[in-house]
Amino acid sequence: MTFSHLLATLDLGFVTLKNRIMMGSMHSGLELLDRPFARLAAFYGERARGGAGLIVTGGYAPNDTGRIEDGGPIFHHADDIPSHRLITDRVHREGGKILLQILHTGRYAKDPSIVGVSDIRSRINPRVPRVLSSEEITQYVEDYANTAVLARSAGYDGVEVMGSEGYLINQFLARRTNNRGDDWGGSYENRMRFALEVVRRIRARVGADFILMYRISCIDLVEGGATGAETAELAQRLEAAGVSLFNTGVGWHEAHIPTIAYMVPRGAWRFAVRNITDHVKVPVVASNRINTPEVAEDIIAGGDAHMVSLARSMLADPEFAAKVQAGRPDTINTCIGCNQACLDFIFKGKPTRCLVNPRAGRELDGEEAPRRTGASRKVAVVGAGPGGLSAAVSAAQLGHQVTLYEAGTDIGGQMNLAKRVPDKTEFHELIRYYRTRLADLNIAVRLNTRATPEALKAAGFDAVVVATGIGPRTPNIEGIDHPMVIPYADLLAGRRQAGPRVAILGAGGIGYDAAMLLLHGHGDSAPDTATFLAKWGVDTSLRAPGGLLPGGPRFPAPAHQITLFQRKPGAMGRSLGLTSGWVLRAELEGSGVRCIPGVSYRKIDDAGLHYRLGDEDQVLAVDSVIICTGQEPLDELSTALGALSIPAHAIGGARQAAELDAFAAIAAGNEVAATL
Repeated sequence: MTFSHLLATLDLGFVTLKNRIMMGSMHSGLELLDRPFARLAAFYGERARGGAGLIVTGGYAPNDTGRIEDGGPIFHHADDIPSHRLITDRVHREGGKILLQILHTGRYAKDPSIVGVSDIRSRINPRVPRVLSSEEITQYVEDYANTAVLARSAGYDGVEVMGSEGYLINQFLARRTNNRGDDWGGSYENRMRFALEVVRRIRARVGADFILMYRISCIDLVEGGATGAETAELAQRLEAAGVSLFNTGVGWHEAHIPTIAYMVPRGAWRFAVRNITDHVKVPVVASNRINTPEVAEDIIAGGDAHMVSLARSMLADPEFAAKVQAGRPDTINTCIGCNQACLDFIFKGKPTRCLVNPRAGRELDGEEAPRRTGASRKVAVVGAGPGGLSAAVSAAQLGHQVTLYEAGTDIGGQMNLAKRVPDKTEFHELIRYYRTRLADLNIAVRLNTRATPEALKAAGFDAVVVATGIGPRTPNIEGIDHPMVIPYADLLAGRRQAGPRVAILGAGGIGYDAAMLLLHGHGDSAPDTATFLAKWGVDTSLRAPGGLLPGGPRFPAPAHQITLFQRKPGAMGRSLGLTSGWVLRAELEGSGVRCIPGVSYRKIDDAGLHYRLGDEDQVLAVDSVIICTGQEPLDELSTALGALSIPAHAIGGARQAAELDAFAAIAAGNEVAATL
């Protein structure tokens, strides 16, 4: 496939972007670490060197009340210009262009001094905002313009005004958050006033030769949100006020519909982006769940947008654009949409990382890729799961001679189970990436080979990385060997089928994966956009406020009658990802899955599952019992290697079993390679 549209230049009149690939804004948390601007310069500089046509920073508040939290990014004093110059100089030196995002969080702020358009609390924030006065709003317009002027002085090529995702500007626009009776509320003309005044004031202060991008919410996905016609009108008015191009946001943070997690089909929101494109003359950028150059090219070639925003995709692979330019899209380390180490980390107060790219967010630890400090060594990696693959590739990149052993018929390990779960088909991409890297690095791969200590000794390896992974834990329950009992691996792999009535023991990530598979069947193909949008009740005509159909989600009838059990009392699914777990819980609830916490298992027999809940013994008649009760390390190799005086390094599940954790395994593989 050629990528002529994606790689074409984009002329904005006073400046030309070298391609249509933009690294969109994302919260990184790097601002809260030591040497924040040096870290950000390295982070963005690496993406600029990787060929991005345009980069947008994380959000900087225009005043003290705009910060997401105490100590959050803010740019409202000239004293900060030299620090920002570290970022802009680095990006320009690498041949890139960069915008500063101006973001006021409004009622989303995690701060006691929270302010808002009205005193209406967000469902995701316990704090009630103080209502802004008309005089304060006028000052806020000036604050936005002041930050834009400072950005220009700091060397930024432009600014992005954050007007989506439910932040302050969005709060002015929507009836759900604006009940004012003055000139800033009531009619849509009044509700648009703040956005328009901000853009007009910025353009007046920075001049005509400065990029002014506005991130517009192309679909709100909340009750009381904008209609498609209102959004189109806003875009036209903003264009007339001085916007150079539009970026698009999808859904408010408090929306009950997933917008970027792995269960969202690729390019699912292009229909809403098209509504903007069709009503303005300036270029429009499509965003959300665009993770391959094929999808990006199709969006631009189809006329839905003129450019694509890749935020997490360039976290996963800083060289995304360069690899497309070089004709090697097969070497892209594709974002799998897991959110596990990016958004979930941010919500836990940690700096962002990436499951598929352990180096993301750690660029300052080595301005270039890590280099071998000693002689090349002969290294064996035993186990071709995510940890073993990471170790093999990382060690080979450092110049070591690597042989990868796998007892099974293919690489991938537990990822081969994950990719069969509905909506988790993105794991195919991670396996594809590693398969390509193994070939490019000439790593010897020995499939169907169980590496013994004696064979490894005879081969003369200097070091062995033991990445043999985990095995399912078998609970001590009477009747565990009953024919109706199915280990989770057999179910996910398709080796055994469940009957109509199913009990799942264990409500961790694997238990939820098993439930999703039973609801929808094996994930042999990527999620379908039309099915997804219909299931979640999205109005693709954009006539309904917020883009929501009456009645909410419409989950299909389940293929099985499922009961999910958990030993621990209290809420179920606590170990799931913060930004994806709620989606799974909502879908299971909407599909009629019964969830029972706080149980103890008694036995399994022909009558079904016997369990105790509180002080009462109960029996659930079922046809199948799926065992998802944890894992145990599989490492019989390390001790034997030690006895033969061969240095052994156990990583991932072989070292410590927990919930299946590809992030920890891949990170460990990368780290152990650096110690060899």
